[in-house]
Amino acid sequence: MGFAALVAWVLAAIAGGYLLIIWMTNGGPATKVTRFPLLIVVGHPLTALLGLAVWIAYLATGSAGCAWSAFAALLVVILQGFMLLTRWLVGRGGRHARGAEQAFPAAAVAVHGLVAVTTFVLVLLTAIEIGR
Repeated sequence: MGFAALVAWVLAAIAGGYLLIIWMTNGGPATKVTRFPLLIVVGHPLTALLGLAVWIAYLATGSAGCAWSAFAALLVVILQGFMLLTRWLVGRGGRHARGAEQAFPAAAVAVHGLVAVTTFVLVLLTAIEIGR
């Protein structure tokens, strides 16, 4: 299950990277009207990559501390991602829908979210299994 979580985490990172590229090529932080705080836009992928590195350390060592640390990082990432999602949904089609994030394909957002939820469940189950 640990390697399935790794695969899911990498897939979420790829989908998230795609969204980040779209955001950057459509003006990103230079956009005057955006609903995305720059700190969250930067913190979300950096925290996800940090958590992924800790998860890889767990897979290499089998350390329960690494597994739970990766899960804690994933909790932060998911909270940040939920904030980004809700801001994207609120701005979508509204009178202030002029930010760079409006170029996101809905399918890419959905795939990123679904794979992220899958990653969350797999990491949690793995961490619980190790704790036993």
